[in-house]
Amino acid sequence: MRAALGQGAQAHGFEADLWTLERGGAVVTRTTGAVLSRASVWRLLTGRLGWSLQRPERRAVERDESEIARWIAHEWPRIKRGP
Repeated sequence: MRAALGQGAQAHGFEADLWTLERGGAVVTRTTGAVLSRASVWRLLTGRLGWSLQRPERRAVERDESEIARWIAHEWPRIKRGP
């Protein structure tokens, strides 16, 4: 089970490489035939496998890191100083 889940969600046909309880349960069912409740999947992932709850950072697709760095370096000090 650890090896199957360790391959990542995309290796099991999911669009994003993000595990949810539903996805983990689906992989458990496909690999072992056992149908687990959400609570049982949670106990498997956190208790037996040692995984922890993590939420992905949400960032705009249009985010421009170089423009952000320029703004922080030039605009923010000017705004902070005041008129």
